[in-house]
Amino acid sequence: MGGTSPIGRSRSDAVHLHTGTGGVVPLQNVTILIFALIFSLLFVLALSCSFLSGDKEDDPLFKSMLNDIATNDPGVVLLGENVDVDVNEPSVTISWSLVACGDSFELDGSSGVHESQCGLPSMALWIYADNSPEPVAIYEPSAIPYIRKTGQRRSIENLVRFDSDHTLDVHRAHLYPFDTYLLPGTLRAVDASNTTVPIQKLSTIEQVTSFLVATSDFESYEIINGTQIPTRDFDLYVTRPGQLRFYALLLFGLNWMLTHVTIAHVLLARRLVDIRSMTKHLVSAFAIVLIIPQLRKSMPDSPALDDGALIDYIGFIPQMIISASCVLTILLLIMLREYDEMEGKQTPRQITVRPLPPRPPPPRILKASSKPPAPPIPPRKSPLKPFLLGTKVHTRSSAMERGEAACVKDELNAGFVFPPIPHANGVIHHRSRSSRSRLGTVGLEGPSGSASGSKSSRSATLKSVKE
Repeated sequence: MGGTSPIGRSRSDAVHLHTGTGGVVPLQNVTILIFALIFSLLFVLALSCSFLSGDKEDDPLFKSMLNDIATNDPGVVLLGENVDVDVNEPSVTISWSLVACGDSFELDGSSGVHESQCGLPSMALWIYADNSPEPVAIYEPSAIPYIRKTGQRRSIENLVRFDSDHTLDVHRAHLYPFDTYLLPGTLRAVDASNTTVPIQKLSTIEQVTSFLVATSDFESYEIINGTQIPTRDFDLYVTRPGQLRFYALLLFGLNWMLTHVTIAHVLLARRLVDIRSMTKHLVSAFAIVLIIPQLRKSMPDSPALDDGALIDYIGFIPQMIISASCVLTILLLIMLREYDEMEGKQTPRQITVRPLPPRPPPPRILKASSKPPAPPIPPRKSPLKPFLLGTKVHTRSSAMERGEAACVKDELNAGFVFPPIPHANGVIHHRSRSSRSRLGTVGLEGPSGSASGSKSSRSATLKSVKE
């Protein structure tokens, strides 16, 4: 057989086809790693800018308020520059600063508090909080030192600031991180002559660590010895900031998702047979049991576990119970698998096969027929048996040669009709493949004198078959 091959071209000279990238340049692993590091550094720097922006404010917190008081309603002002909310105590500690606005109330050389037109009070003051019999602070303007170069008064925190402690109602503390608190209080100022000095304004900062503070103040009075004494009341509304609530709920949801993962570990381990694969699920579930308490402690300003917060009753406690139960369940499954393996090694299992029930015989459908039922068909005899034994075989062609064409026709009509018609002698003759081949051979190789007879008998036979 021939073949075709290129003439004068070897395999090395074959044309190499290059696939296109569609304009996309594939990056190597080192390049991807460098880009990831650069992105991480930029992300950290972007977050660090938040500290820089909070360092300098465009306008001091109390500046506009103090300027408005100095212009419209001069007098003594108390500024709460720090609010310490302690839910576990429970109490609220407010650090107040004494400020005076107006020429008749302001100490000489002390102007410029919070970059405003106000300064320090020019008179001695005794401050009373919540109608306490003892003053919480005593202010002496003569103790304020001067700066030699400028002649300005120096504001010393311990001399112009005092703390007032107030009891906090914490009946909603169990709703963390949606707990809110309300603190009412009253303050009164008295000068050296025991004359009440009106307080024109009370204000506090708006945000402290883990809390938002909203302050509202209003004029009030007390009756002492039948005399009305002016005071200043305030209400502090303390709530949690939105960022704290978001992260607390996020950690709460993560703990529940980890708990659901331990349940999935149990369902997967239950379908396994290999102990090594089950051990992996056990290790993962046990790690989750250790992680859940750490995530609970990571909640910002979270209450203690023994405080009975709602977030523990619907979160941490059931999470630990479910996770620990899943770990125990996986341990029990591993013990059962090991026990089964030990039993399988000691006594081999015997496989028993249930015998199938006998099928019912198919229903017999009787057909209405006028013909009698056919007799049982005797077993067929092998067509090779006469040849092996050397006996003489009578074929259809020889029978037709002897003039028995009519009998052969009757036999053929009876043999190719269903149901078969019984023979007169009660015997049904069946034709085998060997006899068919012999019939064709004898009919073709017969003597010339009997050619016409065999042809007529063959045509009669074929005619009966067609009928």
